[in-house]
Amino acid sequence: MVFYMPGGGGPPHLEPGGPLGRQDDLTPSQVVAELDAYIIGQSEAKRAVAVALRNRWRRKQLPPEQAEEVLPKNILMIGPTGVGKTEIARRLARLVGSPFLKVEATKYTEVGYVGRDVESMIRDLLELAVEMVRRERRREVAAAAVRATEDRLLELLAGPRGAGADGREWIEAREELRGRLRGGELEERMVELELPDEEKPAFRIAGGPGMDEMEVKLGEMLPGFMGRRTRRARVSVREARELLQREEEDRRLDEATLAKEAIERTEQTGIVFIDEIDKVAGGGSQSGPDVSRQGVQRDLLPIVEGTIVQTKRGPVRTDHILFIAAGAFHAAKPSDLLPELQGRFPIRVELRRLTREDLYQILTVPKNALVRQYQSLLAVDGVELSFSDASLREIAELADRVNESVEDIGARRLATILERLLGPLLFDAPDRRRGPVAIDAPEVREALSGLVARQDLARFAL
Repeated sequence: MVFYMPGGGGPPHLEPGGPLGRQDDLTPSQVVAELDAYIIGQSEAKRAVAVALRNRWRRKQLPPEQAEEVLPKNILMIGPTGVGKTEIARRLARLVGSPFLKVEATKYTEVGYVGRDVESMIRDLLELAVEMVRRERRREVAAAAVRATEDRLLELLAGPRGAGADGREWIEAREELRGRLRGGELEERMVELELPDEEKPAFRIAGGPGMDEMEVKLGEMLPGFMGRRTRRARVSVREARELLQREEEDRRLDEATLAKEAIERTEQTGIVFIDEIDKVAGGGSQSGPDVSRQGVQRDLLPIVEGTIVQTKRGPVRTDHILFIAAGAFHAAKPSDLLPELQGRFPIRVELRRLTREDLYQILTVPKNALVRQYQSLLAVDGVELSFSDASLREIAELADRVNESVEDIGARRLATILERLLGPLLFDAPDRRRGPVAIDAPEVREALSGLVARQDLARFAL
């Protein structure tokens, strides 16, 4: 049988941009219901982020002077890899259209050392917000840009306006071209277009603490000194339409307004997910790597507490950004973090190890379930892939056994096992396989159980 997610009742699922998308006035139960559609179990963590989101909305209802004093309650997630920590935070951000950045604590170094300083995570978050706002504004001006693009394409196709009192012939020819253009008849015709020259000289400035490392274009530093460099190129109408559409959209956007809105969105709704926070926890020694790790913690502290980070688009306050830190904490404990940093993550939730039943549900229940993804991919090649319930339980049991025997990587084990199981079919499908292909428990055991018997488990390591 083809396994689909059970239908029927239940709360409606909310999509970003839908009736409740890009809003943070969702009730905690609505947020949890949406997270349940993608993530199995971990109800404590879901409830914690749902309450954090609701508290943001509650704060906005307060008088400004009182709202300024209400700071977010940052969250520390404790649990093994592959159990849903990152996915919970990512889905939360997508649900409400918040700028979301996932970083690894181990990628940062203390100020004064070679590497990225922790303030760069706020700059990266802001750039994500800028792109988010830009995409939204592009959609708003798209209709006007389409009309302007069509007019510019007609100018390229019809040439300069003809001589004469009214240029009637030129106008008639232009309108005839407009009909053919809209009908898609001219997509491959070549036109000559003036394009901006991207090969501008540039040099890099390595700024000090609190400054962006940025490439500064000479034309931007000295406007008018070198002029706007362009080049002429022959492109098809299809290509010209894309280039002109983007140019017309950009012409209708104001960068200063974009930056202002992006800064506000970053400050008020931004979410930073700091993974592997346990890897920078102090281990008692005050020499070698421990000094650097504690330095990263000290640099993180003011950002999480609330400070102003200077960016090329303007200052960004971090007071109301929600920080979610996560780690497995196998070799370290949350108490190994600096006491001041511990205090800035008052909400702690433990995510449990995934059981065999959890792994089975992950294969079948979520809207983006792996089984459904493989069915869709193979359907492109005309293969109707189906799994029996017994085969899915066999896959879940095997994943659970491998996680126990080697290293527990949670739900990620399912992806590696399914890739091993379906690898031959994925390879052969375009050339040989068509129509129904049913997977049952014996096929799963035949393809995979030998690996466990030989302890050839390294193939499953991510």
